[in-house]
Amino acid sequence: MSDLSAPLSRRRARQEKAGAGLALHRLPVARTAFGLVAAIGVAVIATVLLVDDPDGGRPTATVAINSTVDANPVAGAVSGNAPLPATITADPEMFAAPGAEEAAESIELAVVDPAAINPDLVEETEFGPIPRMSSTGETPFTAYSRATGDVLADGRPTVAIVVSGLGINPSGTLEAIQKLPAEVTLAFAPYGKGLERNVQSARTSGHEVLLEVPLEPFDYPDNDPGPETLLTGQAPRDNLNKLFRVMSRFGGYVGVLNNMGARFTASGADFAPVMEELGARGLGYLDDGSSNRSLAPQLARANRVPFARVDMMLDVNPSRGSILAQLQALEDKARRQGSAIGIVSALPVSIEVVTEWARSLEDKGIQIVPASALMGKSDG
Repeated sequence: MSDLSAPLSRRRARQEKAGAGLALHRLPVARTAFGLVAAIGVAVIATVLLVDDPDGGRPTATVAINSTVDANPVAGAVSGNAPLPATITADPEMFAAPGAEEAAESIELAVVDPAAINPDLVEETEFGPIPRMSSTGETPFTAYSRATGDVLADGRPTVAIVVSGLGINPSGTLEAIQKLPAEVTLAFAPYGKGLERNVQSARTSGHEVLLEVPLEPFDYPDNDPGPETLLTGQAPRDNLNKLFRVMSRFGGYVGVLNNMGARFTASGADFAPVMEELGARGLGYLDDGSSNRSLAPQLARANRVPFARVDMMLDVNPSRGSILAQLQALEDKARRQGSAIGIVSALPVSIEVVTEWARSLEDKGIQIVPASALMGKSDG
């Protein structure tokens, strides 16, 4: 049925419905939506500008820090015996992941470690951290020495024992650290794994430590002291680079001990730059006494390097009877000249014999001291 033949009332209803649909299509929908978004933005900005809430709506709680008893002196000092409000603000990053609370319970207050490395005595280089003298003149030798006072003041004979070759054999190194008295000086080779951990353990146990530096012997390379050996005839910079690589292997040592080096220590042109570097960095030098041609005494004196020379190798024959005989000879020399230094390798028998022998020194009127106590006091 067409609209012409439909009743007038029905036609009017259809026309009104059509008009309503047309009016709906003519509404400005896009402009209306844009207006709503703009209104929301204005409201947010007004809230930020006008509402004084620097915590941004994060939950806060105010508590009073006040000690009502004297059992907590820290809180009492903070509160001054009067309530002091403190605001604790929750931050999204403060909510720990699962298991973090248990981990936090195991955290203890930091304790100053007497064996810690002083950052003022460390220079960062391309080879790693190496010792240096601080801007105030403090040296690694004085900072890491375990000698106290003037050990020769009371007139008693004095001996120092150095154990060399540590750090390569883990079990032997641990045995030396644990068994030997703290006054025994431990010298670590710049090889092996876990050097920093072993040296830290030694220093924590009270031992003074030395770094062994490989130097060229006369029969090199048939007799090779190891990687980074300093060689005669090389440019001084090349040898110093080798020295720095070795020096960066661990920290906390008072000075260096030569590993072999009869040829190198007899060459002033090669040895002098090394000793000059040790003096500039505030390190000592202990000569192992294996070569009478060593120029170490003269070069150390010229560069103000704390110096001493080992008097006896105690375990050339690594047997109990022979080591005890050498220790007796070391005692006799200490009585004659006031002090003496002995050196042993890190052999189980040597460590065992020295440990037992050290217990008898007090009854003999002889004191055992770290090697640094005698460095600078030797006649060379």
